[in-house]
Amino acid sequence: MKLTPREISTPRPTMSLTIPEGMAPVEFFNSPANLQNLAQENGLFRTPEDWLMYRKLIGHSSEFDTSIILDTSRRILDPLGRPVRRDQLSRQEKKVWSRMTQIICEYMFEKYPDPKKHLVLCGEASLDSTWPLNKPGVPSIRMIHNHFMVFPYKDLKAADSANPNNVNLTDSGHNTLFLRRLSSIYHEFLEVLDLQLLKQIPSEESALELTGYPQGLPSWELQGGAEKLKDQYFWYEYEQILRGFLDFYQTFFSLVATGDEKIPEDANFPDQIRDVLLNNHQFIRVARDLREQIVLDPKFANEIRWRPAYKQIMYRDQKGRIIVTISQNSVGNAITELLGIVVNRYENVEEYAALEPALVGRLLEARERLIDANLGEAISAPSWPNGEYVATLKTAKKDKS
Repeated sequence: MKLTPREISTPRPTMSLTIPEGMAPVEFFNSPANLQNLAQENGLFRTPEDWLMYRKLIGHSSEFDTSIILDTSRRILDPLGRPVRRDQLSRQEKKVWSRMTQIICEYMFEKYPDPKKHLVLCGEASLDSTWPLNKPGVPSIRMIHNHFMVFPYKDLKAADSANPNNVNLTDSGHNTLFLRRLSSIYHEFLEVLDLQLLKQIPSEESALELTGYPQGLPSWELQGGAEKLKDQYFWYEYEQILRGFLDFYQTFFSLVATGDEKIPEDANFPDQIRDVLLNNHQFIRVARDLREQIVLDPKFANEIRWRPAYKQIMYRDQKGRIIVTISQNSVGNAITELLGIVVNRYENVEEYAALEPALVGRLLEARERLIDANLGEAISAPSWPNGEYVATLKTAKKDKS
């Protein structure tokens, strides 16, 4: 079987919202109005901490596809004042986030027990004010969110090969920077993390057998498998990976921006920054090369995200291992593309309608587990025809809202 990224096609319904005249789609989808639509028309579950689980109307997978987002838009009006990363959450927010993630992942692993038949993944992304300021549609939602998806391998195997030079697969061209020119130093820097449950493995061992992705990223295998997601120490280690990434990102782009070789004031691992990064000639040279390219190439300069932007994913591979990896997030790339999966989402009302009952049924099954864990309350306001959903599935009977 040819090792290649795959491009699959997923039907979607007609959008149930109207984009105001004179407003570009990208501007609308990054606006509070879109977030309101997520909650009021596609919301499934909300916690007292404002974690919102919702149906992905324009999703990646028709098998299982949902997200949770920290919807603080009603209580924090300043978009720049909202938490966008795990290290910015309160202790209670972080505790509930970990619990919800563990419960939904547990549901997916139980629903899809055969690792050779289904790819299961959970991906966290920062939705920070990292969009280039002179590009249209600067994100104003600016909240941490988590994706949960399942893909049947038979669909991926049947899919066409994707163009390996697809701008999203290449992180808008930046993966040459991070994954080739900086890969070894990136791996070396993250070796400082004192992890007990997560064991770092070579990049080639973490790649999916079907696509060969992720490429060049530091990866860790969860010792003990999915059962360890219930261990609070796992979530501590999961966050340590993020903290290490933030130090690497901030040190590099601070050097690119100013030319000064300095340790960020809020660094988590300052000694490692000094000893491994700022003493590495390749690290310094790549930063200076990028600095020069930004000065000379306005189009390339327009793609730079100066503040930390990342996607951290946890997935089950075909061997049944739980793998964790983290990547920088450039403009446009989706969570699935870290695994070599490009999704073409096309509008087809009839096709989506045929898939929708089973898809929604699985989302409601997962929601039941959150309800049983007493984490929050069900929401019943999805954007099905006529503005309401007729609960024909057994899993919807307990919906008291």
